[in-house]
This record gives sequence, C-alpha cells and structure tokens, in this order.
Amino acid sequence: MDSWKKNVRRAIPYVPGEQPNLPDMIKLNTNENPYPPSPKVGEALHALRNRDLRLYPDPTAGELVEAIADYYGLKKEQVFVGVGSDDVLAMAFLTFFNGDKPVLFPDITYSFYDVWAGLFRIPYRQIPLTEDFVIRPEDYRIENSGIVFPNPNAPTGQELPQEAVEEIVAANSGSVVIVDEAYVDFGARSALSLTEKYDHLLVVQTMSKSRSLAGMRIGYAMGNPELIRRLNDVKYSFNSYTMDQTALAAGKAAMEDREYFEETRKNVMETREWTKRELSELGFTFGDSMGNFIFAAHKSCPGRELFNALREKRIFVRYFDKPRISNYLRITVGTPEEMKALVDFLKNYLRQE
Repeated sequence: MDSWKKNVRRAIPYVPGEQPNLPDMIKLNTNENPYPPSPKVGEALHALRNRDLRLYPDPTAGELVEAIADYYGLKKEQVFVGVGSDDVLAMAFLTFFNGDKPVLFPDITYSFYDVWAGLFRIPYRQIPLTEDFVIRPEDYRIENSGIVFPNPNAPTGQELPQEAVEEIVAANSGSVVIVDEAYVDFGARSALSLTEKYDHLLVVQTMSKSRSLAGMRIGYAMGNPELIRRLNDVKYSFNSYTMDQTALAAGKAAMEDREYFEETRKNVMETREWTKRELSELGFTFGDSMGNFIFAAHKSCPGRELFNALREKRIFVRYFDKPRISNYLRITVGTPEEMKALVDFLKNYLRQE
C-alpha cells in the first residue's frame, strides 16, 4: 500500500524566520525594512484597474525589466526577474549548476543554498569561512561546476572586497559564478561592473530589503545576455507567468523613485552604525556589517539565553542553533525607536547578570 512512497522526492526544507503577529512587538528577525515602500508604489497599485486582473500579466515583465535596466545603465537583455531573489536563485541553480563536480559555497551562509542543492540533486561542497567569518578567494581554486556566495554574506553581514570577488570570478572561467547581493544597497560595493568583463558572472539582487517590498516578492539577476537567455529558457519551461500584475507595477514604481530609495537606505545605515556603537559598549562583538542587520555575540551572556529573554519581551531576533554560530544573534536594523528599545532592554538585562 505504501509503494508510492519510493517515488516521492524527499527534501529537507528551508526554515524561514518566524512571522509573529503580536501587539506591541518589535520584529527584528527577518531583515525586513522598517520603512514603508515608496509612496509611488501605493499610487501605482491604486491605478491598477480591477478589470485588467482577468488578463494574464506580461510574461516578459517588460516594463519592470526596462525600469531595472534603466536604473543600472544596462540593456533589457541583461536583466532577468523572478518572484523574489529566492525564485531567481532557484532558477539559476536549475539552469547553471548541472555538472558532475560540486557547486561551491561557504559553510556559514544563506541556508537556502544547500536546500536547493539537495532538492535538485546537485552535488555541493561547503567551504569553511575563516575564524573571523571571512571568505578566502584561494579556497575557491578547486574543481567545481559552479560557485555561489552572498556579498555581503548572510548571516554575518561582512563584505568581501571587490578585488577578492574578482579573484574568485577570474579563477573560475569554466563555471558560472553567482554573487547574491540581497544586502548590497546598505553600504557594500556591487560586483555588477565586473559583468562587463566576465561573461560567466551573474549578479542577483532583490527589492525585499532596500526597497521595502518583501511582501511583493520581486528579485532580479543581471549578467551578459547569454546567461539571461538561458535563465529565461528554464523559467518558461517551468512557469511563464511568474510575476503578477501588482508586483510588476509595484516594482517599476519602486525602481523609479530614486530619491525615496536613497533616503530610506541612508536612514537604515545611520541607525545600524548607532546600534553598533551601543552594542559594542555593552560587550558585544561583531563583524563590520554592511547589511541591514548585525550579527553579534556577547562576551559573557550566551546567545540562546539572550534570544529567549528578548523573545519574552516580544523583541524578536534571529538565532541559529548551528555549529560555529550558536552564540550569535542576527539583529535586523529597525527604526531608531525600535533599536533604542532593544538597547535599553539589553542594558537592563545584562546589568542583572
């Protein structure tokens, strides 16, 4: 009776941060932007006509693609869009990581990479970061059928300098190298300029973080037209209509409002730097995060204890019960008021220790 089970694809799923819905909570656990999207996003959504929703959306996402290309000074043939950067990355795994040798990515990194590799039956090898959580380019000079890493890295927030990124790309001309730049807009340097020099480099970004559209699920990839064509071939073999009309309208409006984008990301970065100073005074250690979060450990109070204490006060941060990082908390940068509440709680709690 159970013979059907032998044909079921088994997977160990990715576990996202919890999404509590409690009154008076401070939610700093899923790296969402504390500010609302551009007002122009609301205007664009309001302008959508109800009767038009009976029609399929543009499968090429033409207007959104053009808006992204215009912002970055690219041709539309160099841009691919999908349902959040997770969808874009999943399509990239399916498209480019089809060899017999392992795909390489860091051991401490975005934890969806090994999930996709397992689901798609892609061999992979996790390359250890240094003791201070840094990627070493020389470690990626081994046989592989692809490379992927975030920059800034997640959950550490640390940036790999452009020279080191190029060293990895230059040393692996026989494989596609994907740089996952979900957090690049918060002070890091993008590898996008390197795509002019290297045709095997794909840069992936998202509107979930710096453009406050996590609820709309809009991600995109940029690279040479051949890479983009290959991605679209796989996309159209999977689902031609991945982007709905509301997401297309919201994404276009958010990309075009440059002034609001610059203002809100500046606010996040300023609050992050203030929080770093406060946490340092409280005895926390952390790398120099270039994301909208801080990955911090306290000198004497265990991470799990702090996580539970914060949670009891309805302050939600992210805790990873994993080797090497089990003493760390990943703290999303919220509003100045939210971060002050976090710091005040930690001051009182640690004083009692």
